[in-house]
Amino acid sequence: MPNHWIVRHGVMRFLGDFEPGEEIACHRGSRILARTERGLEVGEVLCEATAQAMGMIAEPTKGQIIRRLTADDEAAAGGLKEKERKEFDACVRFIQQRQLQMALVDVEHLFGGERIVFYFLSEKRVDFRELVKDLAREFQTRIEMRQIGVRDEAKLLADYGDCGKPVCCNTHMTSMPPVSMRMAKLQKSTLDPSKISGRCGRLKCCLRFEQDVYEEFQQQLPQPGARILTRKGQGRVLAQEILARKVLVEFEDGRRIIVAADEILTPL
Repeated sequence: MPNHWIVRHGVMRFLGDFEPGEEIACHRGSRILARTERGLEVGEVLCEATAQAMGMIAEPTKGQIIRRLTADDEAAAGGLKEKERKEFDACVRFIQQRQLQMALVDVEHLFGGERIVFYFLSEKRVDFRELVKDLAREFQTRIEMRQIGVRDEAKLLADYGDCGKPVCCNTHMTSMPPVSMRMAKLQKSTLDPSKISGRCGRLKCCLRFEQDVYEEFQQQLPQPGARILTRKGQGRVLAQEILARKVLVEFEDGRRIIVAADEILTPL
């Protein structure tokens, strides 16, 4: 049995290195009760915490697996949803009463009740100290307010993307990589923001997934404007077809022909 497991926990899907208690048999997909840095939480075992696996996690959490979830635990975890709905409504009411410039996105009530986490959006810094006091009086537990961005909102609430599959940020992604319009231009995607934006309204993360391959292939091709020698003669590169590993070449006699990378003999 592995000494440690990687466990996913919390609505933000934190990943961490967790040590199982004595004689706790876990496997991939096991739902467990764990003592985390935040309190007692429900988690899911993903894989053995090997050095290679841990090396892929930017900021791992730590904790201990208490036990596999029992039927009573599952029922208690399901009951938290009703509590969270009431806590959400109460927080919205307090926000409106205090006229705070913030939008509540989600609520997370830890299994052990050690704290309630409220996730919100705001375009500016918000003084929520009085709001925290209101919530602490109402629920008699520790209150944590976490300001998030629109991409985090999608991670919490979004369901399916334009591709018809569950959004990446709500499934396998553990961090939000930067995505730029330069990536869309290199990949020759449409530059219409409405067509290359995800559920969060920002550029789709899948543009970042493919960027490394595009950059690698691009480096293997002559740049537009370069003069090259091919089996068909000498010419000037007009454009690149990066994934196809081809270039459009204008030859000295005026012909314009697509040439594969393996047909290029040497740059001039």
